[in-house]
Amino acid sequence: MNQATNRELKPKLRFPEFRDAGEWEEKRIEDLSIRGSGHTPNKSEPSYYNGGIKWVSLADSNKLDNRYIYETKIEISKEGLENSSAVLHPPGTVIISRDAGVGKSAILHSAMAVSQHFIVWRCDESKLSNWFLYYFLQVLKPQLEAIATGSTIKTIGLPYFKELCIFTPSILEQQKIADCLYFIDDRITAETQKLDTLKAHKKGLMQQLFPAEGETLPKLRFPEFRDAGEWEENKLGDLSQILRGGSPRPIENFLTTDVYGLNWLKIGDVDKNSKYVTNTQERVRPDALSKTREVNPGDLILSNSMSFGRPYILKIRSCIHDGWIAITKIDKQIDRDYLYYLITSPTSQAYFLNNAAGSGVKNLNAEIIKLLPILFPQKSEQQKIADCLSSLDELITAQSQVIDLLKLHKKGLMQQLFPSVEDLQE
Repeated sequence: MNQATNRELKPKLRFPEFRDAGEWEEKRIEDLSIRGSGHTPNKSEPSYYNGGIKWVSLADSNKLDNRYIYETKIEISKEGLENSSAVLHPPGTVIISRDAGVGKSAILHSAMAVSQHFIVWRCDESKLSNWFLYYFLQVLKPQLEAIATGSTIKTIGLPYFKELCIFTPSILEQQKIADCLYFIDDRITAETQKLDTLKAHKKGLMQQLFPAEGETLPKLRFPEFRDAGEWEENKLGDLSQILRGGSPRPIENFLTTDVYGLNWLKIGDVDKNSKYVTNTQERVRPDALSKTREVNPGDLILSNSMSFGRPYILKIRSCIHDGWIAITKIDKQIDRDYLYYLITSPTSQAYFLNNAAGSGVKNLNAEIIKLLPILFPQKSEQQKIADCLSSLDELITAQSQVIDLLKLHKKGLMQQLFPSVEDLQE
């Protein structure tokens, strides 16, 4: 472990009342807290489980880095706790994952046991704030990920955590830093809840604006169209041209950095939260055109495997590989944006899911997509529906940007509120 004896231990940013408080100290976390590790009760003993004692396992990894852990997917019994090395840790205990999600941390909201995949610290609050430790571990996370070893599951051995050090100012300054970052996390949580509400509103609206399976009219129509009559029904293949992309192989022989090269769209180039495709990362030589498919602005594309059936509207001309299906030459009686939202509707997505081929990885093909049922009203009503949903998408995008900016602000602030942690890496 590198010690910080030859450098000044101060962060770049300090609150005014602590600017003359002197240097921070480097200490072992173990000297400021009680460290423990988890244990798994014998899984062959059914009586050790389903007993009501919360037990944090790898199944709860997605809950880490969200401050508190409130609930766990698995619970153990009092008998399981007493007949194993598992320990019931009190509320406020800081935990960190040492494998399969290395460096993810959280604080226990109530008394819980943990599996052997986690290290826990119960802080001496007169010396080390548990929230200060939690945020310090978030700063340290990239270094922990970098030193983890293992080919399949990355892990960090227990000896590392026994010697792990932390930079600490006075307990008052620790609390001030933790309070500041906790406030930002509160803002992020509140803005995320607003985003979730917008997404839920859009989902519910789409269920009402498009006919449900087996229906020919939606549950909700705008007032000016309530007496506009029945919707028409057709197949997507009769209202557009459905084409599969193509891949020149080996693709490495066709890639180019020439500015006059043709755009080459990969699955990874699309923003999964976006409606549009606006750029690609790579280009191919013009002679690749005979081996691929070029699509134009205004065309729709959707993937035919993995996260299949999710459409995007092209704003650029691009070549697409055989993992894409293109929807081109859309009939004039169909509004392009209306078609985009109809394809994303629950009924259309259920059609794709039910008809996709394959036992493991499911795939769509052009024939399945051609047979997608398309229900549509007159074009003015289509445009009204599309405008409504587009407005919601704009609100969702704006709200997502607010959250991204808050997260970026928090990241930058943490880099300044703590001294560099690079010297803590073994």
